[in-house]
Amino acid sequence: MESVDDFTKEELLETIELLKDENEKTVDELMEKLRSIEGEQFKTSISNRQMEGKIRELKGEINSFKKTPLILATVTEVFDDKQVGIQGAVGHEFLVTYPGSIKKESLVPGARVALNQKNLGVVRVFPPKKDRNVAAMEIDEKPETTYDDIGGLDPQITEVKETVELPIKNPEIFKEIGIDPPKGILLYGPPGTGKTLLAKAVANETNATFIKIVASEFVNKYLGEGSRIVRDVFELAKEKSPAIIFIDEIDAIGTKRVGSSEGADREVQRTLMQLLAELDGFESRGDVGIVAATNRPDILDEALLRPGRFDRAIAVPNPVKESRQKILEIHTAKMKIDEDIDFDEISEVTEGLSGADLKAVCTEAGMFAIRAERKQVIAKDFLDAIDKIMSDIKIS
Repeated sequence: MESVDDFTKEELLETIELLKDENEKTVDELMEKLRSIEGEQFKTSISNRQMEGKIRELKGEINSFKKTPLILATVTEVFDDKQVGIQGAVGHEFLVTYPGSIKKESLVPGARVALNQKNLGVVRVFPPKKDRNVAAMEIDEKPETTYDDIGGLDPQITEVKETVELPIKNPEIFKEIGIDPPKGILLYGPPGTGKTLLAKAVANETNATFIKIVASEFVNKYLGEGSRIVRDVFELAKEKSPAIIFIDEIDAIGTKRVGSSEGADREVQRTLMQLLAELDGFESRGDVGIVAATNRPDILDEALLRPGRFDRAIAVPNPVKESRQKILEIHTAKMKIDEDIDFDEISEVTEGLSGADLKAVCTEAGMFAIRAERKQVIAKDFLDAIDKIMSDIKIS
């Protein structure tokens, strides 16, 4: 074995450098292993925290299952000494107490409450339950439709303003003259002529809530449900007044009564009787307007049309040529169209189309332009769209 004395200075320096490199390499490897271990520990720590959170969540669910369920009941009457009368699902009535933390003002007849199972004390108060059919109605706090969005119905707009808008905005005028304004109006005409738009526009002009319901929704398979829904609709309108109640397709419940003994027909007649009663008890000089629409005025019951209910009937026919031109101009106001398009000529070939059909023509014309990869709509697009819409009408 060679001794240190046998190495030259240069050889010793080389050996030292070699050992140094090997040591550094070993240190780097050890540091890499250390970082890997630390990374694994960090991942394990995160996983543990996630598991702890999941365990707490599961424990919370277990505790919620351990809680004693509460009884749901309805308040029937409110008494002094922190006592209320309640009625449960089975029909029994009880006199129970409520704590000072619950305000007496919230305990009104019809309010839903949660009761302790042991002593039937009131634990919590819920808002009154709304009928699901009423809640599912189309309710628009303020429609965006204006009279400017309706083309070719100037006479009808004037009548609607006099009948619905004026009593809501200036009820004192009728009082000064000494007459009662019309209680409600009936809009009749073919489908798509703008009856719903008229109702929405007057709701917009009066800042009224627009409540739309299709009359067939009043008819329920359960006995007496239709009458209750009618009452709920009028109560909802009073809560959200000023409001416009728009009853579409009123002929679904307003047809002429016959001596049928079938249960379904009797239920329809009961619903109609409730609607007539609501119209009779409705205060015309108030904050609620009644508008109904039908495509079949000839089959409506005479009792529905007598004075004091729907006092005014307004025809909303298919538009004439000038009206069709105006409707086309309204629906193309935001479209990119060729400057050479003559709507006077286009309106000539749209005889028999309704306002809704004309809106569909504008949409289809835009689709033809998109298919042709053009950035504006030309006259040919409108003519092709008219042919398509008219073909669809013939097929239907």
